[in-house]
Formats: sequence, C-alpha cells, structure tokens
Amino acid sequence: MCRSIKTLRPPTTPEVTDEDIRAAALQYVRKVSGFRAPAAHNREVFDQAVEAVAAATQGLLDGLQIRGSAARHHTLLSAAAAPSPRARDHQSSRACTGR
Repeated sequence: MCRSIKTLRPPTTPEVTDEDIRAAALQYVRKVSGFRAPAAHNREVFDQAVEAVAAATQGLLDGLQIRGSAARHHTLLSAAAAPSPRARDHQSSRACTGR
C-alpha cells in the first residue's frame, strides 16, 4: 500500500481537486512501476498510465454513492430551517390567546 495516497471520497475529504486526484494517480503509478521518475524512453507510457489512473479515479469518485450522506445533509438542512421547539411553543401560545 502506498502511504502517500490519501482517501479522496467524501465525507473523509469534502473537497477533492484535480491536483489531489493526479497526485494519487502519480503515487500509484510510481509504486506499481517501481520508478520515482521514469527514464526518457519510458516517459510517454508512464504519463499515459498516470492519466488513465487519474481518469479511473475521477470516474470512481463520481460514481460512488455514500450511504446516509444525502439523508444526513437533508436532515441537517431541515433542522436548520425549522423553528426551535421553544419558538413553536411560543407561536402556538400566541395563536391560542389571539395575540
């Protein structure tokens, strides 16, 4: 396992940049190939591999469905928009007294 590659999926990493994806792809290709920097005659295939891994990583991240994250986000938004129980009690008591 390459320890320089960090987890890129939400919610572990809320905002993933193209640079994050490319850095992970580069680390992966370096690990698999055994080269930190390829020789000139291997540069093209090395760069192609980095681009292919980056594209596959982007596709993976785009396709992942994180269970509960949308529901949790919706619940948080609903809770933020709803009046507090104290405010609801105050509103209902005003409605009952006609004020």
